[in-house]
Amino acid sequence: MFKKILIANRGEIACRIITTARRMGIATVAVYSDADRDARHVMLADEAVNIGPPPPRESYLASEKILAACRASGAEAVHPGYGFLSENADFSRQVEEAGLTFIGPKFAAIAAMGDKIASKKLAFAAKVNTIPGCNEVVIDASDAARIAGDVGYPVMIKASAGGGGKGLRIAHNDEEARDGFEACRAEALTSFGDDRIFIEKFIEEPRHIEIQVLGDGHGNVVHLFERECSIQRRHQKVIEEAPSPFLDEAMRSAMGDQAVALAKAVGYESAGTVEFIVGKDRGFYFLEMNTRLQVEHPVTEMITGLDLVELMIRVAAGEALPFQQDELKIRGWAIECRINAEDSLHDFLPSIGRIVRYQPPESVAGCVRVDTGVYEGGEIPMHYDSMIAKVICHGATRDQAIGRMRDALNAFVIRGVASNIAFQAALVRHPRFEQGRLTTGFIAEEYPNGFHGSDLSPEGAEFLATMAAAVHRIYLERASRIEGQVPGHELCIGEEFVVVGNAAEREVQVQRVTHGCDVRIDGRTHEVRSVWRFGDILMRGTFDGAPFCVQVERPGLRYRLTCMGVQIEYSVMPRRAAELLRRMPRKLPPDTSKFLLSPMPGLLVNVAVIAGQVVQPGERLVVIEAMKMQNTLHAERGGTIAEVLAEQGTSLAVDQPILRFS
Repeated sequence: MFKKILIANRGEIACRIITTARRMGIATVAVYSDADRDARHVMLADEAVNIGPPPPRESYLASEKILAACRASGAEAVHPGYGFLSENADFSRQVEEAGLTFIGPKFAAIAAMGDKIASKKLAFAAKVNTIPGCNEVVIDASDAARIAGDVGYPVMIKASAGGGGKGLRIAHNDEEARDGFEACRAEALTSFGDDRIFIEKFIEEPRHIEIQVLGDGHGNVVHLFERECSIQRRHQKVIEEAPSPFLDEAMRSAMGDQAVALAKAVGYESAGTVEFIVGKDRGFYFLEMNTRLQVEHPVTEMITGLDLVELMIRVAAGEALPFQQDELKIRGWAIECRINAEDSLHDFLPSIGRIVRYQPPESVAGCVRVDTGVYEGGEIPMHYDSMIAKVICHGATRDQAIGRMRDALNAFVIRGVASNIAFQAALVRHPRFEQGRLTTGFIAEEYPNGFHGSDLSPEGAEFLATMAAAVHRIYLERASRIEGQVPGHELCIGEEFVVVGNAAEREVQVQRVTHGCDVRIDGRTHEVRSVWRFGDILMRGTFDGAPFCVQVERPGLRYRLTCMGVQIEYSVMPRRAAELLRRMPRKLPPDTSKFLLSPMPGLLVNVAVIAGQVVQPGERLVVIEAMKMQNTLHAERGGTIAEVLAEQGTSLAVDQPILRFS
């Protein structure tokens, strides 16, 4: 077994690998860019080596710097994690040629499966179901439109070296095919240094279901069942679960057998994933093989009881797999939510900056797990992906796993940067998700105009208003104990209040009782029981006997409550104060309608218009790159460009003016 390994990655996955290595008694070496000098993975590792400036090409993608770090630290093996160099066959070969061990498959298997065009041909030869399409490299945008027309719309335009949703577009006509080709090629060149593009048929009502495979150097290959990864946004997975609610045993066995056959065909050693697209007719087709550990590997670990990182390390060290296929069983259900630094209320724009408050849900062995690469006070840099953490919940049944996920999301506190927790909370409460009626178009179909917050049921609105009243009563009790109050003018706590918030006013009566309050609202009395102290951000207790968890903050004179994916600010006041508030004038926000403001920090990579140009609604204006993704801003309405305020190549701040309209 290795004495020391180097982790050629950062963030959450680097921390995840360090955890297992430490348990195995293996020393770890972290590498870091200048932007990650104070990152969590650097703190956790036994040693850390700086490998250069923040841009990935000058640090995490610079193989020669990582090999130099191996030599300097005396590491015997390299674990690449996922992303960056994890599926780079040249890097794997360089590691082996340097006399080190690559903790992953051999470079020949990476080369064969990492090229999507070549892998599709290999899958076909191994009698694995493949998607109809064109496996040759597309030359230019016109060629893309011609091939797409021959295959038949809709089609998927894909980068051969793509992954993680980058370098992939769906086209429904010639114009979308040409635009999609250009966008895919640009993203692929930036992210992978390989701009080859191919086209294949888009499957109707598709599900994304993948099979986890594991092979050793002794000819043993098994599959560890499937993961359902259909909940995606912009082809990026959002929620994953294992097993899939769609598969029966026969289909599971057939998909597993084909995945194992493909892995054996390329002599696969280590953990890998064979991804399938599954149609509404239950037909399944090979999509690609990821020759690395997947982001969503924890759900497989939860239902099998295995540590995939440990198994990768043991296989790399020459050990045989300690089990056969018939010894593996599915135990319960697991669901994972990816928590990203993005503003889900504003078209999921990236959010960077300092995390001023970070309080993940409590980990419970076998039930709730949080994998993360951040800490309170740390920063989310603009140079890398937006992942903050992964929440994984396990239950005996799917319903139990969903319930635990809802509770965990309620208790997850992140402040300083925006996160998608509210969106995730809405998804796991959606009727279609509860029923398991999933497709890769789920988010686009259910949120066609973006996510603008969860809709509160009448019961939910009453619950939050009740909690605001109870919180205010506890606050007043604390205020009444302040020393130095003028005799005869001490704070008197009443029982009748008006709760103002969520576009409504509600009259309430609040009585303080032992360990809580009784709140009468809308003709009903609710029992709120909690030992919560004002100032704690999480308030736990029971509401009419049922457990609850609400996040409570007090910005100014209001109470901000967060629960069930909803965040509402309430004012709680006497009736007379509420009456006077109705008479107060409202301050209007400034008019910015004549400006295009940058919705995120990032690099302005393209300005598609000039001063004096007349633009039509939907016309492309600029492209901003942030967190390795290109974001195109379009004209919301027709008009004339009066002035271009930022040049191509400018590093933009949030709300920085880019264009002015006349």
